[in-house]
Amino acid sequence: MQIDFKKGDGLIPVVIQDEQSLEVLMLGYMNEEAYEKTVSENKVTFFSRTKNRLWTKGEESGNFLHVKSIAIDCDNDTLLIKVNPIGPTCHTGSRSCFNTGYNQNFIFKLEAIIEDRYANPQASSYVNKLRAKGLNKIAQKVGEEGVETVIAALNETEEQFIGEASDLIFHLLVLLKEKNVSLKIIAENLENRHK
Repeated sequence: MQIDFKKGDGLIPVVIQDEQSLEVLMLGYMNEEAYEKTVSENKVTFFSRTKNRLWTKGEESGNFLHVKSIAIDCDNDTLLIKVNPIGPTCHTGSRSCFNTGYNQNFIFKLEAIIEDRYANPQASSYVNKLRAKGLNKIAQKVGEEGVETVIAALNETEEQFIGEASDLIFHLLVLLKEKNVSLKIIAENLENRHK
């Protein structure tokens, strides 16, 4: 990667994006040393302009940004780093440094929550109770919720329809996890169909 650190007097802007939800989390700056440390440790390290030193995000809070991919822009002077954030990104405790109000891609967050329930089962978790009943029951729930969504679309209020559609999507996410198919794979398939 040929990064042009000279344009910005040794610093380049770096956009940090959640790899799963695609939400923009923050903007920081890197010098060449920060970039090399980021690549070698797989955790985002910035050059702090206020502290005048390298600063690994999470070094004090534990809220690290684990690197998933790095892309450079067409002018070779800005990076986009997709990360797996551990905890909130903003020093205020917010998910993002940008006040977006809500996570526009919460469905990806929900997918991550379901994945966590599979990896770390909890007795009280609905996902784990459903999973214990097996693939047939999970698939049956998707069918039931699909029918209820159709009925709500034709005969019920908008609020009831939204509730049923939400139930359908939730159960479909559980079924996708049970079959080891991610939303990313579904999105790629839809994109290929669109071409």
